[in-house]
Amino acid sequence: MMTEIQAFVNGVVDGGLSDTEVEEWMRNVFDNGLTEQDTVELTHAMLHSGTVLQWPTEWSHLVVDKHSTGGIGDKGSLVLAPALAACGLKCPMIAGRGLAHTGGTLDKLEALQGYNVNISPEQAFKMVNEIGCMIGGQTGEIAPADKRMYAIRDVTNLIASVPLITGSIVSKKAAEGLAALVMDIKVGRAAFMTDIDDARELAESIVSTGAGLGIDTSVTLTKMDTPLGFAAGNALEVLESIETLRGAGPADLEELVCIQGGILLHAVGLCKSVDEGAYRIHDSLIDGSAMTTFEKMCIAQGVSPSSFENEPKLLSTLGLLDPKLNTTEFMVPQPGWIVDLDAMALGKVVLELGGGRLNLGDDIDPGVGFVLEAHVGSLMVVDEPWITFYHRGELSPYHREMIDGAIQLSNDPVDTESRVIEIL
Repeated sequence: MMTEIQAFVNGVVDGGLSDTEVEEWMRNVFDNGLTEQDTVELTHAMLHSGTVLQWPTEWSHLVVDKHSTGGIGDKGSLVLAPALAACGLKCPMIAGRGLAHTGGTLDKLEALQGYNVNISPEQAFKMVNEIGCMIGGQTGEIAPADKRMYAIRDVTNLIASVPLITGSIVSKKAAEGLAALVMDIKVGRAAFMTDIDDARELAESIVSTGAGLGIDTSVTLTKMDTPLGFAAGNALEVLESIETLRGAGPADLEELVCIQGGILLHAVGLCKSVDEGAYRIHDSLIDGSAMTTFEKMCIAQGVSPSSFENEPKLLSTLGLLDPKLNTTEFMVPQPGWIVDLDAMALGKVVLELGGGRLNLGDDIDPGVGFVLEAHVGSLMVVDEPWITFYHRGELSPYHREMIDGAIQLSNDPVDTESRVIEIL
């Protein structure tokens, strides 16, 4: 006997329900919520509204993925997917695009000239089987119910509903045929969720729903008040990801990648603890195997092999040698320790300069962004640069003021803390 939830999802997909009827049903969920069991049922129905990827039994238990709610400088997926593959896991990562101040994994990778995000299921199978990973976009066959539901939620202000967010995220990830999933929920002023209690509620919903679908699901709650790493902006983030894959990336990015990778390695039984798994991920960055895997993935998805031959060719492939791309350094106004870097303010500047999009169809300038010359906890002297912005034309006084106001200095040193708040 068909349940109300299944009938609703069927009506979403086959057009039996009008946009108004879909909105009314989701508004009821928005206002009243769903039980844990109903959230699992909704997600299951959304998952099976389209294609579910199938993998060979000999390695289907090794298929894993990671998803992040996004933030400023959040480039972890670019590092984690090849690192997981280098450690023996299979990662068919279906990623998304950025909206507003949050960057999208697909947008970042498309900064590499030639990178093709439109991967067919057959191509995905071949890449995951031979290389161990791929990063591509959602096809029309994956969770089509979510595509229509999200579009209606977006224009009717029904985004901030835990059951609907859970269904949207988990249905798309479960469609990858996963054995394990780690979800990275950012918390802070530059995150989708600014309140820790709200983030924890979403985390618990995702964990229980993933488990209800037979997926070993974990969540990392991580801080998103300051930029992750040093670079933000699509091309600059790819460059920093490559530095990290070569074992020379920023400590906070490397820590997050290693912890999340360790969670997944432990979840599928390839190591005895999360710590052991984290060390294995770290080793893949140091010994070059993660970088080799990243290169293979990029080449398989259309990037010229010559792009990785040397630094000038890489910078050229990323468009960072464009003579029309200007750079402006900003100096600290006084000596002291950096106690805060406002990621939201800096992200808004990048957005307004063309480095992000307000609507999904907007074009992005991949060269726009910034590189921090220091981070929270750094001791600065007068007139020392703390950030370099990449932009077209001249920076307006308004944007200069926003950038200048994003840094806070103190006469007293400040201790740096881990990005990871909690693991569920």
